Amino acid sequence: MIIGNQLPMFAADLPPNAVSDHYVPESRATLFHGDRLLLINEIERAGDKAELIVTSPPYNVGKEYEQRSPLEEYLELQRETIAACMRILSDTGSICWQVGHYIEGDGKDKEAFPLDLVLYPIFKEFGLRLKNRIIWTFGHGLHENFRLTGRHETILWFTRQANNYTFNLDPIRIPQKYPGKRAFRGEKKGQLSGNPLGKNPSDVWDMPNVKSNHIEKVDHPCQFPVGLIERLVLGLTNPDDLVLDPYAGVCTTVVAAVLHGRRAAGSDVVAKYLETGRVRVEMAFAGTLKTRDMNQPVYEPNPGNKLAQVPDEWK
Repeated sequence: MIIGNQLPMFAADLPPNAVSDHYVPESRATLFHGDRLLLINEIERAGDKAELIVTSPPYNVGKEYEQRSPLEEYLELQRETIAACMRILSDTGSICWQVGHYIEGDGKDKEAFPLDLVLYPIFKEFGLRLKNRIIWTFGHGLHENFRLTGRHETILWFTRQANNYTFNLDPIRIPQKYPGKRAFRGEKKGQLSGNPLGKNPSDVWDMPNVKSNHIEKVDHPCQFPVGLIERLVLGLTNPDDLVLDPYAGVCTTVVAAVLHGRRAAGSDVVAKYLETGRVRVEMAFAGTLKTRDMNQPVYEPNPGNKLAQVPDEWK
């Protein structure tokens, strides 16, 4: 155990798959209990850089792990986090911010503020370049009575530089819809037109969110799926690169990084979430953690299933 913010004296003695409480470059995973700025300071003091910073920050909607504040104050806290992240982002690195909506009011009085839109100008203040606004869509969640039910969130993918950044398309390709399609004209007429490794997954990702019957579900009210982060880790980093999550929760980002041979660091102020995350990370190292494959098709019920049929009472 490391006390306070002091770095360990014998970092080289840590085993290569150690789960550390404080940041050292030799550790494969760091789970820091405390403010995200303190962890970022440790990474900076160690002279390391993150190739990918990916997180889902609190949405300022009054969950048990956040203190609801006026939108302006919330945005200032986000600006503070982003500014700190910029200090440790590598020259070829990316920042991915996964957010939903901030809601004011109740019932018919509800007004939605899309956090990706209000955060975008802050990222631009730091000279970041938006590469994609990725839409994560999912089929289940709380239902609304006075507006359309929300079934998507957004990932803003920014790079530090315009044309010099890590991007590996091949590891994240998805199966072709028509793998046997051939060119019907030109010099390549008759040749297969697709890539044998698959196609670009595009900027709309349909993945189930983590609810009670999800294979990955643990004790966090806003847990997101490992597959959502795996695609970012594989596409935007290389083996042994550092991946940082300043709002780690139950450490889904750390798990995704560990599963693919990256180093990872995450912080959270809620101890019980980090303890759950530690179990998940150790299981990831051991190869025993069950996750949903990032390319697994969304389940469609069999029309013959009685639950999928219109009940007689509705006819």
